[in-house]
Amino acid sequence: MDKKKIDGFDHVRYHKTQVSPDQLVKNSQEFFQMMDQRRTVREFDPRPFPEEIMENIIKTASTAPSGAHKQPWTFCLISNPEIKRKIREAAEEEEKISYSGRMSDTWKEDLKPLGTNWEKPFLEEAPYLIVVFKQSYGMDQGEKVQHYYVSESVGIACGFLIAAIHQAGLVAVTHTPSPMNFLSQILERPSNEKPYLLVPVGYPKHETYVPDIERKKLNEVLIRY
Repeated sequence: MDKKKIDGFDHVRYHKTQVSPDQLVKNSQEFFQMMDQRRTVREFDPRPFPEEIMENIIKTASTAPSGAHKQPWTFCLISNPEIKRKIREAAEEEEKISYSGRMSDTWKEDLKPLGTNWEKPFLEEAPYLIVVFKQSYGMDQGEKVQHYYVSESVGIACGFLIAAIHQAGLVAVTHTPSPMNFLSQILERPSNEKPYLLVPVGYPKHETYVPDIERKKLNEVLIRY
């Protein structure tokens, strides 16, 4: 029987192919090796690619778990050059203020090895921008719908999104200008949605360099009990 009622609600039987422990090790190692090649890239080749790829990436992000399965996210996909220009101008205005006063000296020192500054040309150069909004509450026929664990749920979805971008063979940079209210205004989003993350996506430039950094070792991030 593939369906049954539990507490009065329909449930379907879960199916997943069982694999051997050796295959599990192989699968996990291969996925780690793939993801370990992921890097934040800020230099994009403007050449286009099928929008279907972006749709598949966003569908993958939408498979993330969420509080009470409310799926409290909206993904805005932007390829319009005029909108990208407006977003860049507004983001750079906020970044100028941050670098000149909002950010501490320690923060700016920590950023120096990464080579970042207030200029964000990638917001226009990348073929696509994804702006992720978190829904503080939902709307159904004019009525508010309560959402739960919104930031946690959207954060998990963004993790899926970044992994899907890398798996597809593209690159991205996670950009969080603060404040980000200008995104709500430019994209004319409703008041129950708040900007969470801005992600330019595309091919890297033919000759692209990234900071020579290392990730923490396993024994620095894993504590066994």
